[in-house]
Amino acid sequence: MAKTINPVAVSFVESKGAMNHVNIKVNDVPTSFKVLKQKPDAAVPAPTDEIRIVGVEEYKEAAACLAEAFATDDVARYFVDVPDREHWSEEEKWALHVEILEYMVYAHILKGLVTTIGDFGAVALWMPPGKNMDDMFTIFRSGMWRLNYRLSAEGKRRFFNEFLPLLHDTKHATLGERDDDSWYLVYIGTKPSARGKGHCRKLMEHVTNQADREGRATYLESSNECNPPIYRKFGFEDKRTVHLQRGEKNVALDIMVREPVKQEQEKGKD
Repeated sequence: MAKTINPVAVSFVESKGAMNHVNIKVNDVPTSFKVLKQKPDAAVPAPTDEIRIVGVEEYKEAAACLAEAFATDDVARYFVDVPDREHWSEEEKWALHVEILEYMVYAHILKGLVTTIGDFGAVALWMPPGKNMDDMFTIFRSGMWRLNYRLSAEGKRRFFNEFLPLLHDTKHATLGERDDDSWYLVYIGTKPSARGKGHCRKLMEHVTNQADREGRATYLESSNECNPPIYRKFGFEDKRTVHLQRGEKNVALDIMVREPVKQEQEKGKD
């Protein structure tokens, strides 16, 4: 890979019990993030180094970026490359791959934080502390409910019966009481044409700096063995490795946590 971060594991933020009916606000994110500029006028290209929040109208562009970044990722393909879809063409499988990511991006725009840099050269999906997307409004508006019909029988077993419970239980076991009080990096990826420009570093530090100011941990799962050494440079530490086991080969997920770095007190402040 070029000098960039390979994408972390594809994952839905897990349900925290029964679905809750709550008041939803689009792009309901911490106030400190709302000062970021939204997409500028189409006639004015966005600066290549500008981080901004992705809006609902841009979810397809963000998903297309992640689809390229995760094109060969073992976890991303875990629900698509299944025995009961062997008769599908690669074009059909790719369409489903993109579709899943569109649902994910849309759901995170509604309930989490989606950021990009440049002309969708890289995209990050975050779930802020105290947030999840298990309410009916998000499930239906994002289109995630369609996975019950779009995934094959084996794909649904892998996704709903194996993948989601594993992520839920592992995150809770790793963070304990801090599970709902941490930042969760769900996706981060750079499309091949934009690699080597430091995009992922900027997207990562944009939120880890916020986590430091808040004194909160940051959590992620990584499905690429090349990534942990890179994440360690950002302060993440290895906690454990779990495996998806329904495929022909086990798929490893490295669990990593970054503890907040204490901020220096402002000069002159008692």
